[in-house]
Amino acid sequence: MRIEHADLSLIGDREDNQDRVTVAATDKAALLVVIDGMGGHSDGSRAADTALKSLLDSFQQTPLPMFDPIGFLHLSLSRAHDDVARLGNGQSIDARPRATIAVCLVQEGAAYWAHVGDSRIYHIRHGKLVTRTRDHSHVELLLREGKITEEELPNHPMRNFVECCLGGDPAIPEMTISGRHALQAGDVLLLCTDGIWANLRDMDIAAFFRDDTQQLRAWLEALGRRAVQAASPFSDNSTAAVMRYIGA
Repeated sequence: MRIEHADLSLIGDREDNQDRVTVAATDKAALLVVIDGMGGHSDGSRAADTALKSLLDSFQQTPLPMFDPIGFLHLSLSRAHDDVARLGNGQSIDARPRATIAVCLVQEGAAYWAHVGDSRIYHIRHGKLVTRTRDHSHVELLLREGKITEEELPNHPMRNFVECCLGGDPAIPEMTISGRHALQAGDVLLLCTDGIWANLRDMDIAAFFRDDTQQLRAWLEALGRRAVQAASPFSDNSTAAVMRYIGA
């Protein structure tokens, strides 16, 4: 499997960075993970570190290519949730560490992805959006019910209210897991926290990856700078992992 990948994590205008990102790639499969830690300065980071370690451990312990990619995503996210939830033992429900997450598995010419919360996955082809995940958020629920429009999302007072996440309540959270998405040469997969997408339109994000001849890292760095500038002087941590599929 031939891929190109890059990642970045910008602190923005925050005092510390509670986001985490990684790409684990072999010649048979690749796992992309983006996590947004939630909580106090240390608790958000602990949640993100714990979830990332759990996901990577699951990936490294599973034979590749995976026989059951969808089952892997469900089981590994459930384990990550349990690990983060244990960090909050003995704390009040509001004080427990939490995290949102987006994870994508690529193997055998296809992508499988899952997310919890408002960290997103974009599937981009020739600079245009093929599809993206829909957030587990209050405003997304209002949008689906027709109570607000897409144009009202960026300025809605509850746009940062996440309906579910890793950690907090011991019960397994709602998670959205995709089916198999066949990839074409040149397709781009972008995983990002809300610091990237919150102040940018989907079509503008996709347009950053319109030129297959350009280095992927350069486009990702440009996207990160744009995201921080769009939210300045109140920009969040802005984190993303991107992969371009070249071929089998």
